[in-house]
Amino acid sequence: MLHTALARKYRPRHFGQMVGQAHVVQALSNALRSQRLHHAYLFTGTRGIGKTTVSRILAKSLNCVGPDGNGGITDTPCGVCHVCEQIDSGRFADYIELDAASNRGVDDIQSVLEQALYKPVNGRFKVLMVDEVHMLSTTAFNAMLKTLEEPPEYLKFVLATTDPQKVPVTVLSRCLQFNLRPMAPATIAEHLQGLLQQESVTAQASALPLLGLAARGSMRDALSLTDQAIAYGNGELTEAAVRDMLGLVDETWGLQLLEALAAADGAAVVQHVQTLREVGQSAQAVLDVLTETLHAMALVQLAQANPTNHATAIQALALALAPDETQLLYSLCLQGRQDLTWAPDEYAGLSMVLLRFLAFGGGSKKKTVTPKPESVPEATPPAIAEPQPTPELSPQTTPDPAPNNPPQAAQPDETEPLATTPAATAPELPPAPVGEPTSHDQWCALVESLLQAERVAALARELAIRSMWQGAQGEPTARQWCVQVEAPALADDSPRRRLEQALAQAGYPVKLVVSLGEVTDCVAQRHQQHQAAQQQHAVQTLTQDPDVQQVMQAFGGTIVPGSLVLPGQPPNT
Repeated sequence: MLHTALARKYRPRHFGQMVGQAHVVQALSNALRSQRLHHAYLFTGTRGIGKTTVSRILAKSLNCVGPDGNGGITDTPCGVCHVCEQIDSGRFADYIELDAASNRGVDDIQSVLEQALYKPVNGRFKVLMVDEVHMLSTTAFNAMLKTLEEPPEYLKFVLATTDPQKVPVTVLSRCLQFNLRPMAPATIAEHLQGLLQQESVTAQASALPLLGLAARGSMRDALSLTDQAIAYGNGELTEAAVRDMLGLVDETWGLQLLEALAAADGAAVVQHVQTLREVGQSAQAVLDVLTETLHAMALVQLAQANPTNHATAIQALALALAPDETQLLYSLCLQGRQDLTWAPDEYAGLSMVLLRFLAFGGGSKKKTVTPKPESVPEATPPAIAEPQPTPELSPQTTPDPAPNNPPQAAQPDETEPLATTPAATAPELPPAPVGEPTSHDQWCALVESLLQAERVAALARELAIRSMWQGAQGEPTARQWCVQVEAPALADDSPRRRLEQALAQAGYPVKLVVSLGEVTDCVAQRHQQHQAAQQQHAVQTLTQDPDVQQVMQAFGGTIVPGSLVLPGQPPNT
């Protein structure tokens, strides 16, 4: 038996089978049920979304006689009477289709109008359907206008176009206009799933959304691509086969590139691009998958959304890149798609787009060209220095003195260090342990030494500074260190492996076991506490200074909370 194309085999035969056009179906069904019928309809929309299909269903609804031959106008044509069968097969004398793309002259439209003026032969109405009506010539439009405005009661016009802007206003004003919408990828994928079950075709669930995206809103294109994918996969639909057929880049490539960008590893970026060239992936397709992944990351960062695919990796990257860096890289990728056409080589253009992000300061702290030491120094890492200059007062506290006001008190010497109070000073971090850590304090000291030596970056750095020591276990030759984190993204394999490599380079060849749970103490929290203590100490010292008190009393000034800028800290803006 000869195969029938899926787009033809599964063309909707009644309104109930229409997908994604509920607004049009509802309006037409209500009009048919109440028999409030217009004489001219205009259906607009992109290709393959059902304009011709709707016109044929409308023609059947107007002329259906039912299985017993006694039916009337209905919104549910039976599909079995001779009228429905003849319209479906294209043999109904009272349903006339004109393709204006190839019959656009005045003679063509006049010939059809002459036929339409005769009363119906077999049906209640004669339906004239003009496809791609915008391609008619000006004289052809003029020849149709009078009949379109006042047709015989038995004549119905159905016009369809993909470009309504080119249809004269005189024609638009004589029609009821319905805009058929492009279908969402999820809607297409759901429809394809049911269709493939009827066809007894095995389909991988992750392959269908790819077809839905590639169809770009057109159900006909989706069915044609499905036919092609079935043939390509020898009767099966798999994600790998569909990606290969469509020339799509696997999402894992995008994740690897973004991970390298987050770590500011330019060499890894160039190596990934070279590998993509060798396997024959399209540079534009690479940018497409990058923009999709960046969009998912932005939703995680700013809308607290949960990714549907590669959730753990995307959440980890959302932590590694700042929201503004995500937006910058998204804009660079969009602009890069246009720049590829001007690049002497598309992969040179791709690498320049990605390296441009690093040139603008994106990602973690850049790696220096000097080689790093093979082992971490055992000396105590330098403690965070106490603030030296006295923080400046808020502008509200230092107005220019008037001539009659008392002279402004001298400010404290900026070179004099602030006094230290035992209650406000954060404790010193302990030195890095020579051997294996046996306490959380020693784990924090080891992490500080890794940070000082710049051995960790991006996700590995986040894992190190946000983890809490749980203990060690295992034999000396297979030692395991157990830590606990709160963010699920930090428990992923990628940051764990990178931190293991950094520990091995520092002389600790161990395997990390990362669990999820509440973290009550970690390096990141200690840094925050230390900064808070510095801020509190600065405010306390400033408010107790006699000169500052005199100025505040003289001018009614106050210290604005959070306005003090400490050395090495960015100002609060």
